[in-house]
Amino acid sequence: MAETRQSRGLFGRSEDRICAVAAAATAAQMARQVRRALKETRTVELRLDWLCSDAERARFLRWFRRRRLGRATFLATCRRIVGGGKLAGGSQAELFWLAEARAAGCQWCDLEIETFRELPEGFVREYPIPPRILLSIHDFTETPRLPRKFTVSPRGQVDALKIAVKSMTIADSVRVLELARRSRGLVAVPMGEVGMPARILSLRTGSELAYAPVETPTAPGQVGLREFKHLYRAHELTRGTSVYGVIGDPIAHSLSPLLHNTGFAERKLDAVYLPFLVADLRDFLDAIPKLGIRGFSVTLPHKQSILKHLGDCEPLAAEIGAVNTVVVRRDGFLYGCNTDYIGVLQALERKLRIAGSRILIFGAGGSARGAAFALARAGASVYICARREAAARTLARAAGAEALPRRSLRTERFDAILNATPVGMHPRDGVSPLSPRELNCQLVMDLIYRPQRTKLLKLAASRGIRTVSGVEMFFAQGFAQWDVWLKQRPPEAAMRRAVLAKLRAEENS
Repeated sequence: MAETRQSRGLFGRSEDRICAVAAAATAAQMARQVRRALKETRTVELRLDWLCSDAERARFLRWFRRRRLGRATFLATCRRIVGGGKLAGGSQAELFWLAEARAAGCQWCDLEIETFRELPEGFVREYPIPPRILLSIHDFTETPRLPRKFTVSPRGQVDALKIAVKSMTIADSVRVLELARRSRGLVAVPMGEVGMPARILSLRTGSELAYAPVETPTAPGQVGLREFKHLYRAHELTRGTSVYGVIGDPIAHSLSPLLHNTGFAERKLDAVYLPFLVADLRDFLDAIPKLGIRGFSVTLPHKQSILKHLGDCEPLAAEIGAVNTVVVRRDGFLYGCNTDYIGVLQALERKLRIAGSRILIFGAGGSARGAAFALARAGASVYICARREAAARTLARAAGAEALPRRSLRTERFDAILNATPVGMHPRDGVSPLSPRELNCQLVMDLIYRPQRTKLLKLAASRGIRTVSGVEMFFAQGFAQWDVWLKQRPPEAAMRRAVLAKLRAEENS
């Protein structure tokens, strides 16, 4: 990938504009984080306010002073509680520790606006704090009205300005990115889960820094340092980078970014895949041209509602009435497909002869629709059961299936049962949508893939029932999306290894 615009800014080349955040309670922990940070970037923020006492702050700065840390740039921060930090003291306590950081060798400091306003006007340069000053303004509740641009004077009281605001909508994130694009000497930080994709894209639009914690997040929406640099490759993204993503609510559980970004890196493609928390579809759709989005996956709860926003979709997706894959053509035209259909068939046919089988689908949402149509077309006798019986009857009529009331599950027998509800999904993975007495079948498949072995699958295994993890469907539908978006075969082995390693690590933690 080519270098971003402003690739040589206040903090050096694009790779060094990833600012690793070291934040820990003890000096030893902080020192360990600094050493880890320097393996990834040469710009590190030292969150002195996170150290649990003045004694730990002094101990860490003594360690820091003794170390020869090469050509790295260190930015000292000792944010007060009033500014969203952990330092209990007033402005003089903050200034004292920033002065100590300068004596230990820090070149930059982050000075919060609350402290700046308490100082005599025009005298901030008179204090013995680090010589280069980043003035920070935080709003943890919303994205307020912002000016069109900021210009930091090279002869002013500060050297750079940071605007960190909570994105309530994707439109808020776009406003912050646009401010970064038009300004000089600005660090733009969209906070919160909604703002997370814009954090990844901020360097390509001109933000002087983007923050990534070494271990512990210090602000909502942060992405860990290794993921930020190696999975999302945020420092390499340019205006020419193809942006893909997944939309849903919730979305933090999705492993689609890991799946697709691993593939992009393996193939050395100038592309990135981002998770978008989307409550309002129109909010996301309006941002597509501004963010340069070329395609996106669709998950709960938008698989059906996206249909009315499409210019066209494949006949099968239209018949199913649910879309999980959208292509954004160069003229902005949206074309929808359904690869869930492929995923269900490929995952099940390895364990079951589908034609002639009696298969129960529990659920009636977008995932259930894809499964019902796929299995009915493959020759199975399909039954639908859902918490909302009316929704089950509607889906059954559309797919040529039969609706069953919940009470029938204790007496009916099936060749396979599929869970197509989100019950049991990470992080609420301790529950099962069905009881043991309702699992009267030879095989159970859960469309949930995180965790890989859900509570439902564990119950089934304890009764001697064969199981199929939703991760197999996840892989099949994700691999099929490459053909839709990129017209090429994905590096399946590398993508599969990355996701399975993540799932195994979670199971063992």
